Amino acid sequence: MTAAPAPWTERPVEVGLVGAGPWARTMHARVLAAGPETRLAAVWARRTEAARETAAPYAAQVATRFEELLDQCEAVAFAVPPAVQAELAPLAAKRGKALLLEKPLGPDLAAARRVADAVAEAGVVSQLVLTKRYHPATRAFLEAARAVDVAGARACYLHGAFLGGEFATGWRLEHGALLDLGPHLLDLLDAAVGPVTGVRATGDPRRWVELTCEHENGAVSQASLSGSVAVPRTLTRVELFGSAQPVVYDTAGIDHEECWPVLRHEFATAVRTGTPTAVDAGRGLYLQGLLDQAARG
Repeated sequence: MTAAPAPWTERPVEVGLVGAGPWARTMHARVLAAGPETRLAAVWARRTEAARETAAPYAAQVATRFEELLDQCEAVAFAVPPAVQAELAPLAAKRGKALLLEKPLGPDLAAARRVADAVAEAGVVSQLVLTKRYHPATRAFLEAARAVDVAGARACYLHGAFLGGEFATGWRLEHGALLDLGPHLLDLLDAAVGPVTGVRATGDPRRWVELTCEHENGAVSQASLSGSVAVPRTLTRVELFGSAQPVVYDTAGIDHEECWPVLRHEFATAVRTGTPTAVDAGRGLYLQGLLDQAARG
């Protein structure tokens, strides 16, 4: 089990939230407002009424312009489509704001590189909302993986959110599972098996896509991705195979709410100490490079 973080004694990090869609409302705003490490200072969205509805439960300010949001916070959290994040995150970095970034960094590799370059040039703290990375079960799996000589792995991330409902948003329906779910699974395979040196994709990302990854240590992994299949629950599973018994990671029995306090604490700690995080914009750019390679076949 991961040890509980020490009680927070620093001043809460004042965070401005960009976005007022379903993910911003149900996760970002709620988690950032819960503290004690962070305080939801303000919300900005292109639809002011939506921003107002998102901010109201937490008595946060409503910014009428993005620049106004930057004046009201020391860190910015993004819960918007990748193209919007890629447009605005560099502006926030240039203003010296720490960044809590969604995956993927941008809609394509060039846009992701602009975000990562802006973060590096400004020297600001950045962290990716790769939620699974912050769960104790994931960290236990990655620790166990270090003791395994992996020959091969197989993985899947499957759900039906693209079939309808509030998370069937425009960019997800356009780009499909590769851009939305791919960062999670590629990140886990890269961390558990070893650095990915090549990746190929087959299928239609808007329906079902298969990835074959070659790793630096000679292992090969395969991953299935779909957001357009009717399954009783979201399936995220990774199996590692070698000379010892398989090591299995399965999210079926975990409480995803456990991710968020860890994510919030580590982001606030990074901001207060000025210490870079491991899962940062640089990691996001690396993952986007793998996505780009897969998309190009």
